[in-house]
Amino acid sequence: MRTAQAHSPTKEKLLDAAQQLMLAKGFPSTTVDEICETAGLTKGSFFHYFASKEQLGKEVLDRFYCSVQQTIQQGSFRKKSDPLQRVYGYIDRVIELSKNPELPRSCLLGHFTQELSDTHPEIRMLCAQRFAEWAATLKQDLDEAKAQHAPKAAFDTQSLAEYFLAVMQGSRILATAKQDTRAIEQNLQHLKRYVKSLFEK
Repeated sequence: MRTAQAHSPTKEKLLDAAQQLMLAKGFPSTTVDEICETAGLTKGSFFHYFASKEQLGKEVLDRFYCSVQQTIQQGSFRKKSDPLQRVYGYIDRVIELSKNPELPRSCLLGHFTQELSDTHPEIRMLCAQRFAEWAATLKQDLDEAKAQHAPKAAFDTQSLAEYFLAVMQGSRILATAKQDTRAIEQNLQHLKRYVKSLFEK
């Protein structure tokens, strides 16, 4: 029996098709048959790489999350020595990416959290884990910025990092509902002004 390769072209086609469909229709409404048809592959190929649709969902989610993080972190803000400027640069980078028509308009992590929390506990736990990792990347720069620029300030960097995520995810939902990505920029500019008020800079 063949061993499924971790990054085979066939598997990538299935993951690409699943991501495309699940972003458009959601996880529950996307069928294995549709994924195979979109990928131009058979169900035999599907079950060679994935034991179930839920396993596929987990892998799609992980791949989407890693791609988002890599895309954000490729911004020039990472080269700034001042951690506070990296925080501001992070916000600017997310605004910049929101204007790129080639990138997904919505977030699979947000979709899965809303759709599957009550029905797929393992996927819910994976979403929680990924959000925690995301917040941790933000918290690192916030911790350094606070230590350097506002060591006596009372705000908590963990909750502030989670607030970043809440603004970003909520803004995507509003932008989708309004079919207008300007909602993302407007809300993130408000976030940036709020952060500047915390640091008084």
